[in-house]
Amino acid sequence: MKKIIIIAAIIALIAAYFIFDLGNELTIDGIKGRVDQARGFYTDNPALVLGCFFAIYVAVTAASLPGAAIMTLAAGALFGLTRGTILVSFASTLGATLAFLASRYVLRDTMESRFGDRLKGINEGLERDGAFYLFTLRMIPAVPFFVINLVFGLTRIKTWTFAWVSQIGMLLGTIVYVNAGTQLAQIDSLSGIASPAVLGSFVLLGIAPWIAKSIIGLIKRRKVYAGYTKPKSFDRNMIVIGAGSAGLVSSLIASTVKAKVTLVEAGDMGGDCLNTGCVPSKALIKSAKVAHIMRHADKYGVSAHEPDVPFKETIGRVMDVIKTIAHHDSSQEQHV
Repeated sequence: MKKIIIIAAIIALIAAYFIFDLGNELTIDGIKGRVDQARGFYTDNPALVLGCFFAIYVAVTAASLPGAAIMTLAAGALFGLTRGTILVSFASTLGATLAFLASRYVLRDTMESRFGDRLKGINEGLERDGAFYLFTLRMIPAVPFFVINLVFGLTRIKTWTFAWVSQIGMLLGTIVYVNAGTQLAQIDSLSGIASPAVLGSFVLLGIAPWIAKSIIGLIKRRKVYAGYTKPKSFDRNMIVIGAGSAGLVSSLIASTVKAKVTLVEAGDMGGDCLNTGCVPSKALIKSAKVAHIMRHADKYGVSAHEPDVPFKETIGRVMDVIKTIAHHDSSQEQHV
């Protein structure tokens, strides 16, 4: 039911966009004419104009309709830098969050059912660094904001995280566009506002969180090793932890090429494969196969016989097999 309501609301907003011909209204020339007409009405009815503007901005953003940048300019022209920035900042965040939630409720389950394995890695990454990813994208106006809203709705990022990071990340861009709107009469197109120099500055600001994160990581690593003095030289070329199959082979190869190796193992040499895994299981399976052949020997022209399987002797043979191989995985063998 929720999906139907959300889809119906989006369809209604899109229909209203075309019915009221907002495509022509939300242009530089269209806004210039409307702002001049609205100034007098705004002076007499400030609360009404602010409320209607806020609602329309939220609706346009929530439905991912074109025109949000033009409306941001209009906010600067009508309300000034401070009031316009506050109004657009909260309206854009609310609209973006609604678009985010619409994408989540309508599309996410379908996408996860089809691409669950691929999205799993993305969601795990977003759990760790989702706020950094989102903030970086929000700081770069070259990435369409409506695309960010829809794509992040398909992920598992928390709604509150999406909202507050979006508000902060979009703030600088909002200020730039609102400030430009205060000089609306001098603006002919959006390209002058989003010049390569401005976009380049946003890109640098966008990667600033990652630089800060790297610095914080460096500081944390320095704290961890604060009490550790790095020796001038080392008496070992390699230290291997765990004397399982991988550890034994690694140690053997390294020592073969004359490397000085230390192998650390808290339990039995040989690891799971030798002591509890493939070696004992294969030995036990071999005994089971012999018993099976004895039961069905008549298939081979030999009298069938029900074998006597003494458990103690069978397990004893398994342990003997382990001991035979364990010699090659022993600490003495590795030392040699």
